[in-house]
Amino acid sequence: MTPIGFEAHDHADCVRTTLEQAEKVCKARRLRLTPIRRRALEILLAEHRALGAYDLLAVLAAEGLGTAPPVAYRALDFLTSAGFAHKIEGLNAYIACAHLGADHTPAFLICTACKSVAEAETQTTKGRLAEAARDSGFHIERTVIEALGLCPACQDAA
Repeated sequence: MTPIGFEAHDHADCVRTTLEQAEKVCKARRLRLTPIRRRALEILLAEHRALGAYDLLAVLAAEGLGTAPPVAYRALDFLTSAGFAHKIEGLNAYIACAHLGADHTPAFLICTACKSVAEAETQTTKGRLAEAARDSGFHIERTVIEALGLCPACQDAA
């Protein structure tokens, strides 16, 4: 899987196909993609950058879909547990999953200038972290990898 977020692509197609895929996953797993959950996913898909729960809530509130924080948090909990979104721990924010439906371990490349985020694939069974875990008898269940730097566009601008 290649990183998604810093390269040019057909964004309208990206959003449309991701929403279609989310609907198929929900149907197969018998999950409910309610209007608020769907709209929350659309909002996260609107840009390839992380949004905080209150950023999401502001859009939902402006559209008359709820003003109480639990509205946003419930939608985000659903999206993350279904694998449709990820939490960017360092930013305390969320981003739509770029590889929806794929079993993967993401790493997030976060631009410190424009705040865009690319999702790249990693493997917990390879590399120095995996070696350290094996050497100590530790079994990795989940990792969160976040790298801060400058995206290609911001590097060019500098």
